[in-house]
Amino acid sequence: MASTLCSSFISRALIILLVHLSSSSNNLAAKQTYSASHHHRHHNRSPFPNPKLQQAYHALQSWKRVIYSDPYNFTSNWVGPEVCKYKGVYCAAPPYDKKIKVVAGIDLNGVDIAGFLPDELGLLSDLALIHLNSNRFCGILPQTLANLSLLFELDLSNNRFVGPFPYVVLSLPSLQYLDIRYNEFEGPLPPQLFSKNLDAIFVNNNRFSSVIPSNFVGGSASVVVFANNKLGGCLPSNISNYANTLEELLLINTSLSGCLPPEVGYLYKLKVLDVSNNNLVGPIPYSIAGLAHLEQLNLAHNMMSGIIPMGVCILPNLENFTFSYNFFCEEEGVCQNLTSNGIAFDDRRNCLPEKPIQRSQKECKAALEHPVDCFHYDCGGGSSSGVLGSSTAIPPAMMPAATPLLSPYMAPGYV
Repeated sequence: MASTLCSSFISRALIILLVHLSSSSNNLAAKQTYSASHHHRHHNRSPFPNPKLQQAYHALQSWKRVIYSDPYNFTSNWVGPEVCKYKGVYCAAPPYDKKIKVVAGIDLNGVDIAGFLPDELGLLSDLALIHLNSNRFCGILPQTLANLSLLFELDLSNNRFVGPFPYVVLSLPSLQYLDIRYNEFEGPLPPQLFSKNLDAIFVNNNRFSSVIPSNFVGGSASVVVFANNKLGGCLPSNISNYANTLEELLLINTSLSGCLPPEVGYLYKLKVLDVSNNNLVGPIPYSIAGLAHLEQLNLAHNMMSGIIPMGVCILPNLENFTFSYNFFCEEEGVCQNLTSNGIAFDDRRNCLPEKPIQRSQKECKAALEHPVDCFHYDCGGGSSSGVLGSSTAIPPAMMPAATPLLSPYMAPGYV
């Protein structure tokens, strides 16, 4: 009997112990599950305030991987998720959501970086400004830049980009400022470039060829610089379609030929006209005398002839008039003494009687015996220099400096 009671007691004790152990095990498992779940949720919390900045992180890291030389360690702090603290990267609230921040601008001007632009830059769809002036970026522009629908300023000047004109820039609906000068782009300029709503077009010092497109339709640019390309042909007469906006037109050393069209005189806002170092012939269009805002006029190193009209010399804002190395034979009225009007001038190497440093009688006689009739002049393309003159490239130091229109904080729609 005692043996039976003892056996029964041990059995009940074992059952109670097992139940207790089972309960403890369940509680421990529950705690571990909760802890793991809590830790997992904490671990998965995104370090990025919004998906746009996460995309920007991936884009900038991809770009950093294809930067092969950064002598000033400019991108050394491009580490971690806080992309708005990256050097040269600027964040702002986008036009469509003032409650978030996005990458709105990139400014790497003048830091001598070498590398190329990866496809991932297309992830930076909120960029309004890209300033990459004076680096060693090379290759072609990625087609993914077409995603940058807010891009307002694109400055790729002074780099080593190659290939045909980057057509991707023509698909950017907000673009106002385009600067691709001092690169290695080549081939023809697309006519569509001049029908876009651009305020500034800098394509100088590349390898563009063919002729200046003839469809200046609805242009809105205030500055157009073609200089130091091999475009050839005549300046189209419908340049006058820029009359309401154009203030600076620079065609230095572009193998331009033919006569200056009288329609140049319709550009009533023009302040700077430089057609030097070309193959232009014929007289100065008298319509230029109507350019009341003109400050700088450079006709040097061409094959122009005829008289220097007084109407040009008395323009109210004219500061500098250069017409050296042509075949002009007469200066009307006050044109003979521009210094008295406070105008800087250069009239060397023409056919002006009693003026010093002129061409020889032999050269002048040949030009005067073959006057140019601009109404019947055959305007061909090409870069031949003609027998009476030649084109001379203008060194970069003499080219006008361009300043981007806005700082990285001032793009339209951004705060």
